[in-house]
Amino acid sequence: MNSPTLYLDDMAYAIQLALAPVFLLTGIAGMLNVMAGRLARIIDRGRRVAESPEITAADIAGPLSTELAGLERRRHLASAAITACTLSALLVCTVVATLFLEVLLKLNFKILLGILFTCATFALVVGLAYFLREVHLATMTVRIQTSRSK
Repeated sequence: MNSPTLYLDDMAYAIQLALAPVFLLTGIAGMLNVMAGRLARIIDRGRRVAESPEITAADIAGPLSTELAGLERRRHLASAAITACTLSALLVCTVVATLFLEVLLKLNFKILLGILFTCATFALVVGLAYFLREVHLATMTVRIQTSRSK
């Protein structure tokens, strides 16, 4: 028969194991916040360019067309980064839940836990790669004037 102390020890161990993935969730949440902010700025800039009353059809067909295409590419990359990082967070939550189920049901989920955590890490890497590409595109298209015309 299981003693209550043994059960509490098992739960304490499960909580200790779950702490690392929970800290990972905090980091992912911070990254998602940054990515969502960048996506909002990209969308705002795209709307400002496309809906400006001073812009004519010739402007949109010309140089602004290039800017809008770049903004659309950046929007797609930021959205993909958010999707991959959100998937990573969901997988980490599944890891935490599986850890507790393993203790509660006294089952061996080591292989499942390994697969879930590996998938979570891979999804995070993919999300960060998309984010890096979006940042790279943004820095390549920024125009900073180093001298002022008088």
